[in-house]
Order: sequence, then structure tokens, then C-alpha cells
Amino acid sequence: MNSSDRTPADLLRSALAADPARPLVTFYDDATGERVELSVATFANWVAKTANLLQGDLAAEPGDRLALLLPAHWQSAVWLLACSSVGVVADVQGDPAAADLVVTGPDTLERARACRGERVALALRPLGGRFPQAPEGFADYAVEVPSQGDRFAPFAPVDPDAPALAVGGIELTGAQLVARAREDAGALDLVPGSRLLTGRTYDTWEGLSAGLFAPLAAGGSVVLCRHLGQLDAEGLAKRTESERVTNTAV
Repeated sequence: MNSSDRTPADLLRSALAADPARPLVTFYDDATGERVELSVATFANWVAKTANLLQGDLAAEPGDRLALLLPAHWQSAVWLLACSSVGVVADVQGDPAAADLVVTGPDTLERARACRGERVALALRPLGGRFPQAPEGFADYAVEVPSQGDRFAPFAPVDPDAPALAVGGIELTGAQLVARAREDAGALDLVPGSRLLTGRTYDTWEGLSAGLFAPLAAGGSVVLCRHLGQLDAEGLAKRTESERVTNTAV
């Protein structure tokens, strides 16, 4: 990856320039049997649309705080990079009452209502499906995002030394996040082309790093598994083989 990259959005741009067709995020939900694979180009398209929604329709500005109440999921990864693209602080499992905006899954809707700003809900259904009926007081992400533009340009340049991520009691700037992701990539023995399988949750830095940032920083990809504990040893071995997994962080 480009050594001058200083934000997660920079890392994604470099990945897109290097090889847009390669896989970036392969997501499994072992409670439902769902599998979704996103190339760098497809993932970047989702990020652009989500960033346009965030900056345009939701009027988010650099420095705003977004409580991200989502599990380990491919759409969560999209929101993390969209926040970085706009300059919004992604506060993972943060307090909605203290946030400017909230993004929630179906299991945390009541908690999310404490946010006085814009509220977005994700059904987390297969293929990014919408709610049968949008929750009252929330915009349905699956309804709002498809019409957004496929290219994104921030209204103001994103400062790599401004806060970018809060998770598990730590807060990182964009530059600090990239530096830690690179360190973790080395610790996990990731190199360009590596395929890292992880079942870690997204409520700690270790989970976010293995589940997105370290593979992205290394020029690799992630096989992100939700509810991995429901998969037996034989099933895990088959997945490791079929997905050409080179590294694991479970």
C-alpha cells in the first residue's frame, strides 16, 4: 500500500488504484447461512454512496460524532470507511445520547432513540435488504442509499490528525488508526494478497483491526464471520480451504 496513506479512506483509495477487482470483504453469517463477497470496487462504491448520504442528506460535518451500533457485518465496515471519508468520528457502540447521529441495527433500535440527531437503521438482511416497514423515527438505510452518487468528494479535506475512531475506551486519529493497522498487519503476518479469516466482534480495536483495517492496510482481504461459533470444526476447515484462507484471527 501507499506509505503516504494517512486515513482509512486513503487506504481504500490505494486499494482501488492497485486492483479494484480483487476481493476485499467476504462476509458470512453462520446463524443465517448468508454469504456476501465484495470486491474492492464494489465495497468502494458502497462507501461512496454511504458517504454521500452522510454528508448530503444527513448533513454530517467533519468532527461530528456518529454512534455506530452495529455488529461485525459488511455493512458496518462500509459505514466505518464512509465516516472516515467525511471526517466523522465513528464511535463504535458509543452513547447515542452524546452523539450527533446514530446508525443502528435492528437489535439496538430502542437504545438508538436516545440520539437527538439524525437516525439511520439497517435491517442487516441478506443482500442489504430493507425493513418490511421502516422503524418509526429512523431512515431505512436500504431505502436511502441506492439513489446516492457513486463518486464522493468531501466538502472539506479530512484532517488525518483529527479524531476518527472511538472503540473500547480508546480514541484514534486517522493517522494513528492507519499506523496501528499497519502494525497489526505485521503482527498477523499479513502481506499483499493475504486472506485473513476472523470471527472477532466489532466492539474492540482488535476485532475492527482484524475484521477490516489490518487486511486493508496490508493489501489483503478479510473473511469476516459473524456467529462463527455455530460452525463446527469440519465446516471451518472447509471454509478455510474454499476461501483460500492464509491467516486466521479467531
